[in-house]
Parts: sequence; C-alpha cells; structure tokens
Amino acid sequence: QVQLVESGGGLVQAGGSLRLSCAASGSILIINDMGWYRQAPGKQRELVATITRGGNAHVTESVKERFTISRDNAKMSVYLQMDSLIPADAGVYYCFGNVRYESGFSIRGPDDLWGRGTQVTVSS
Repeated sequence: QVQLVESGGGLVQAGGSLRLSCAASGSILIINDMGWYRQAPGKQRELVATITRGGNAHVTESVKERFTISRDNAKMSVYLQMDSLIPADAGVYYCFGNVRYESGFSIRGPDDLWGRGTQVTVSS
C-alpha cells in the first residue's frame, strides 16, 4: 500500500519558522512531481509549491519569498521550509506525489496520491 505521511506541523508565533516533511512509502516505482497544497478554514485548497523529480521548483507568488520546497528522491520525501510565517499561512498542509506504483500484480499510475495533512497554526 502506497502512502504519503506529512509531519512537522504545529503552533508557531508570527515571524517563526516550520519545516514540513512528507515521506512516501510502499511499492513505489517512481515519483514524478511532488508538492504541497494548503487549505485554510472556509477556503478552497490552494497550491503552495511543486518540485519535479529533477529538482525544478515552483513556489506560488504569495509565499515565494518565504517558502522553499526541496526533495530527496532517495528518501522519497519532499520538504517545505516556511520562514517568516504570518497568520494567513495557517491551515492544513497536504503533500502530494505523482506516483507510479505496484498494486497486487499490476502497475498503476502515475496517479496523484495525497497525504492526510498536517496542521499549521500561526499565532499573532
């Protein structure tokens, strides 16, 4: 069973930093793009950042001066370094991976698979 598990969320004061991690596991053959979305209460899920397998990164304009995305292909992991956090950054952060994997006797994907999310709270 393939899964993505986020960690690193929590409560931080405005101006502080958090580093989110997301590790994939299971019968994975390859992970193409990986990235992060976030969802604030009452709002739609929005894209934060993506990174290709080769390391080409895209960070959404509203946070690009403060957030950095990276990945470690050997560890099948993606990271989001968040600095100078503001209350508007609060929400549940979800990682995703575009994954090709084995399931039973077949090969599936590439499919976009998601983690369950990690909560980020920023106090003012």
